[in-house]
Amino acid sequence: MFDKILIANRGEIACRVIATCRRLGLATVAVYSEPDAAALHVRLADQAVCVGPAAARDSYLRIDAIIEAAQRSGAQAIHPGYGFLSENPLFAERCAAAGLVFIGPSVAAMRAMSSKASAKQIMQRCGVPLLPGYHGEEQDAARLKSEAERIGYPVLIKATAGGGGKGMRVVERAAEFDERLASCQREAAASFNDARVLLEKYLLNPRHIEVQIFGDSLGQVLHLFERDCSAQRRHQKVLEEAPAPHLGELQRERMTRAACDAARAVGYSGAGTVEFLLEPAGGFYFMEMNTRIQVEHPVTEMITGIDLVEWQLRVAAGEALPRRQGEIALSGHAIEIRIYAEIPEAGFLPSSGLLRRFELPPASGALRLETGSEAGDRVGIDYDPMLAKLIVHADTRAEAVAGLRAALAQVRIAGVGNNVMFLRRLAATDTFASGLLDIGFIEREHELVAGSQHPPDAPVLAAAALWIIGQERPAAASVWNSGDGWRLNGHLRRTLEFESGLPGAGPAAGALAVLVEYRPAGLWLGIGEHSGSASLVAEGEDIFHLQYGADGVRLQIEEDAGQLRIVIGDDEFRLRRRDPLRLSGDAYVAEASLMAPMPGRVIAQLVEPGSTVVKGAPLLILEAMKMEHTICAPANGTLRGFRAAVGEQVREGVELIDFEVTTLESPRLESPPP
Repeated sequence: MFDKILIANRGEIACRVIATCRRLGLATVAVYSEPDAAALHVRLADQAVCVGPAAARDSYLRIDAIIEAAQRSGAQAIHPGYGFLSENPLFAERCAAAGLVFIGPSVAAMRAMSSKASAKQIMQRCGVPLLPGYHGEEQDAARLKSEAERIGYPVLIKATAGGGGKGMRVVERAAEFDERLASCQREAAASFNDARVLLEKYLLNPRHIEVQIFGDSLGQVLHLFERDCSAQRRHQKVLEEAPAPHLGELQRERMTRAACDAARAVGYSGAGTVEFLLEPAGGFYFMEMNTRIQVEHPVTEMITGIDLVEWQLRVAAGEALPRRQGEIALSGHAIEIRIYAEIPEAGFLPSSGLLRRFELPPASGALRLETGSEAGDRVGIDYDPMLAKLIVHADTRAEAVAGLRAALAQVRIAGVGNNVMFLRRLAATDTFASGLLDIGFIEREHELVAGSQHPPDAPVLAAAALWIIGQERPAAASVWNSGDGWRLNGHLRRTLEFESGLPGAGPAAGALAVLVEYRPAGLWLGIGEHSGSASLVAEGEDIFHLQYGADGVRLQIEEDAGQLRIVIGDDEFRLRRRDPLRLSGDAYVAEASLMAPMPGRVIAQLVEPGSTVVKGAPLLILEAMKMEHTICAPANGTLRGFRAAVGEQVREGVELIDFEVTTLESPRLESPPP
């Protein structure tokens, strides 16, 4: 075994490897980028070395800097985690040349499987079922489009060096092919430094089943059962479980045998995953092989009682696999959910900012937590926005589902957009409870993603109004700025108006009015048919008790980028205060939609200044958190110019485009408050 391990990664996987090394008595070295100097993995490691600035290409992807850090710190081996350099055969080769052990498969195995195209050719030779597709070397757009027509739409364009959902685009018709190919190639080049792609037939509503395999340098290969990873958005997993629900023993035996055959075909050693698509009728097809440990490996550990990271270390040190196939038993059921800094109702747009509140339920034998984040951390734009993983284990799947729902109810996050409410809704669905998810489920269930679309009720509006009024009051009041609404004669009355903060909702969605009257005994609110005295008392950071008339309720209020996020029980509402002087209709939408939705880098301008465009036309592409975001025309109009150049880094909320709407509605005049 080694004495000192360098972890060439960050976040929760770096913390996970450090924990195993500590249990085994091994010293650890963390690498970090400049903004990660105070990150949790840096503080947990025995040593830490800075390898560059924020951009991954200048830090976590710098092979020379990582190897120099290992040599300078005296590490004998490098654990790459997942992502970054974990599946880069050149990195493994450079490690060997420097006398360092790469904790992963051989360079030959990585080269064989690092290209999804060559991997499929190998699978075809060893009899593993494949989808119809094109895996050739010719990469010109005309050839690729011709192959797509031969395969038949819908097709999936996939980066040959891809992983983690990056570099994948579904094309449903020929007219979309050129634009989606270019987008996929750009993302593949940015994420993997390799723009090559392959094509394959896109199956409608299959399940995503993967098999955990392990090999050693003595030629032994075994499996540790399968995982169901069908709950996905943007081709990225958000929930995984093991074993896969409704998978018969015969089908399990066939899939695990095919996975082990795939590993033997390339002389595989270390941890790996063979991924399949499973049709409703029972047919399964090879997708890809990941030559690394996976984000979802904890569910396999929970049902087998095996520390996969420890196995990685032992195999890399030349030891035989600690167990034989017959000695690995499946026990109970485990489910993992991924908590992200993202906004589901905005197409899962990543979110950044200060993580002001980050509370997770306490870990136990049945509940495991993995995170690289803490309250007070800043979530940036340079890395994947995953904040934590929450894993539950129970004797039965039904008990695991119940445990997941209970654990999610205890998660509290403030400061960044997050997917906790979405995960609660997902865990509460009958489809999930029955174990019948497929990879298209989340995309089809719009209300699941956006939450309830019913308008906010009186308590929600009362809370929003009282919160706004509370923010208006100065810390040090005088008779001239007390903010208490005092008048010499009578009571001050005013109207506050709100509108939905959901994406795409503008004034057309209708204003929601709250009549406020400042009385000697306190505030009085009128909301539709409801009226009464009202108060909002803070019980903690972002937690309040609302008393409206005879009714009281506990709720959470958070302000983010001009929006209020109000959570009552399992319901979440987003509101923004309505500006009565703002234009309505397309003019409003145009102004709101042409700003950077988050910090990022402009990577493409898609139309010429002066062009007339129709509503929905792509105008500009912004890259943030390793994903592309296309800014489209919010109305018919003329693009007058761009306010940010290609390659320029922009802040959230910065206006990116000068846009003139073809027709403007007249400004809506407001009546004076009663």
